[in-house]
Amino acid sequence: MKRIFNIFMAAAIGLAVASCGNDDDFTESIFDTNMGAVDKDAATAPFDQWLYDNFVVPYNTEIQYKLNYPASNMSFQLAPADYNKAQLLTHFIKYLFYDVYTKYGGEDFMKQYGPRIFHYIGSAAYSPTTGTETLGYASAGVKITLINVNNMKMWKEDNQYTPADMDLLNKDQFHTMHHEFSHIMHQTKSYPVTYGQVTPGTYDPRSWQERDSVESHRLGYLTQYGSSASYEDFVETLSCTITDTDYRWMTTIIDACVNGGVKDGDKERIYTLIDSLEIKGLDEPGKIWNKFTIYKEQARNEETGKYEDTGRFVPSFHQADAKQQSEVALNFVEEAKFTSFRDFLDKWVEIDYSENNGGINAILKKIDIATKWYTDNWGLYLYQIRREVRERQDKVNDFVRENVTIYDYQ
Repeated sequence: MKRIFNIFMAAAIGLAVASCGNDDDFTESIFDTNMGAVDKDAATAPFDQWLYDNFVVPYNTEIQYKLNYPASNMSFQLAPADYNKAQLLTHFIKYLFYDVYTKYGGEDFMKQYGPRIFHYIGSAAYSPTTGTETLGYASAGVKITLINVNNMKMWKEDNQYTPADMDLLNKDQFHTMHHEFSHIMHQTKSYPVTYGQVTPGTYDPRSWQERDSVESHRLGYLTQYGSSASYEDFVETLSCTITDTDYRWMTTIIDACVNGGVKDGDKERIYTLIDSLEIKGLDEPGKIWNKFTIYKEQARNEETGKYEDTGRFVPSFHQADAKQQSEVALNFVEEAKFTSFRDFLDKWVEIDYSENNGGINAILKKIDIATKWYTDNWGLYLYQIRREVRERQDKVNDFVRENVTIYDYQ
């Protein structure tokens, strides 16, 4: 069989060489060479033409807004994306993602590193085994799949986007997008080994979903999913820095300070981080981070029926999350009440002189490593990208009104 194969290959090579040396003129193609890049007779032709002009030509990127079921995850029951919402999302991707990186990375940045395919799925994707929700995924650094597109709000002149709407869009789409794009970036230029050495003993690829927000922050992770592996932790740090709201950042900081330990010098670094994130209203009385209660958590002992301290403190804004994740009944005993974040951090939080490494100290170290890598390898400033995205989100209603056309089926 091997001998026959070799003879066949030799014959094929000889035929190829002979064909290359043939100077005969080619006859007329049997295929239609006049067919354009866009099918003008398609019901979606106007939007397809817009996609060709704004993604295919400049970036060599395909937007698969129709459900590509064979390329989807077969373990989920999925539905296609709404046509109009798919159009609006694509405009947002260009305005809030491509245009941002092009502005600071240069004209060729997204042409070289941007995803080659975006695939939209309309429905949510829940795992029947773990109960977790998949918000999106990337394939081989080429394709990003965005899920739950139909959950986004359809913009109308009398029902415009609010900050809450943008927060949902960030949660469902843009956090995922920056997360997956960060994977593409670190697969091109590796992230530092030192990053995974900050919290090396607490990554859990199998049971990360069993951790609540309080526990994740106590261990030194910005998100539960980040605690699954160092490379997921790394891209979650980048994505959270760009897309997380002031509320999410401040509640994370409080969690991480209460339970994870604040090392000498961390308090000053926390204020520097807050300034870098440009979090507004640090001294504003109405903000949740200036009006919260810290509770001592107790879990019910099933044998004695009594409640015993778990060793954790739970802020009032994460009580529900703690209860939802716990397998036993919980009780909360008031420890301290605050009307000022500064009083909480400056006066109540104690300095931790132990050798333990977690909480806010670990988070601060990881942010330093990630932001330095971002600048040293890509010439980009992470906080600058965050600022640009937030400024554009604040103007999103003007952008839609002045720049977006939603096409009906022809």
